[in-house]
Amino acid sequence: MRWAVILAGGSGSRFWPLSTAARPKQLLPLINAQSTAEATLARLEGLVAPERVLLVTGAHLAAPLQAALELPAANVLIEPRARSTAPALLWAAHEAARRDPDAVLLSLHADWYVPDPIPFRDAGNAAFALAEGEPVLVTVGVTPTRPETGYGYIIPGAPLAGGGRRVAAFTEKPSAQRATELIAQGAFWNSGLFAWRSTVLRNEVEEIAPELAAGYAALDRGDVTAFFETVPSVAIDTAVLERSQAVATIEGRFSWDDIGTWEALSRVRPHDDHDNVLVGDVSAVDAARIIAWSERTPIVVSGVSDLVIVEANGRLLILGRGKAADLKTVLDRLEPRIRDI
Repeated sequence: MRWAVILAGGSGSRFWPLSTAARPKQLLPLINAQSTAEATLARLEGLVAPERVLLVTGAHLAAPLQAALELPAANVLIEPRARSTAPALLWAAHEAARRDPDAVLLSLHADWYVPDPIPFRDAGNAAFALAEGEPVLVTVGVTPTRPETGYGYIIPGAPLAGGGRRVAAFTEKPSAQRATELIAQGAFWNSGLFAWRSTVLRNEVEEIAPELAAGYAALDRGDVTAFFETVPSVAIDTAVLERSQAVATIEGRFSWDDIGTWEALSRVRPHDDHDNVLVGDVSAVDAARIIAWSERTPIVVSGVSDLVIVEANGRLLILGRGKAADLKTVLDRLEPRIRDI
């Protein structure tokens, strides 16, 4: 009855110009020779049977992802429109329950960095066990390694008899000072690794999230398009977890990072002596803290610092590292002839 759902939507625009519609971020060798999507599926080995792995993605990503991951076509759930994580996860849980009424799901994203799969699987097993034994929604917390302002934090509360702890509160994207305080108080990063019984998730949604519960009638009659037209675009954290009194957390004792922007490569790729991350035919002379990626053309970097430089698909990007998270906004201001690849 153990199932997994991999969330692999998104355009990957923050990895432009390397990421394209034909080769989205999830299929790029951002960490090593293996794509993040392939690593995600491999991470589930021994935890969930391959035939019970669902993939939720968009129409333009479905074919390349299915080909790379070799999943059954019936296990690739193609969203009619992007609606963030809450609708995606409700749909996946409903579909798993349709096939297996006792389904318990583990939810994960296709763009994480988890260098050691063994403690990840240990955490997955613990999350499954708690969700199977208690009527709770389980979120796996990771011990922070820095006062990261771009992540959510979990403040654990009272212990549960079946293991884990209640969640006392969530804090989303705090200031650096507040993040430091949360870490000192024993807060976890909210990794986005969730586990729940499909029936428990539905009961909670119907109890506390009427705007999402309104879509179940469409799912029950098999009208996925109507479901996505009915429900709002909202994250599962905001719509359900932050409202629910039935959320539990366990500590995941594994290294984890969210590969969301070019800046993330500085945390997951090898560095040279000047803190440069250089991929492809790149030479750095008297340069520091450069993230550079060359697909074809040799790049020489000298006398500069704190830049992202990417040559790919006939485009050259030069961006201040501090603006890496704003790349999507930059792209929105470009002419289509430059932006579209």
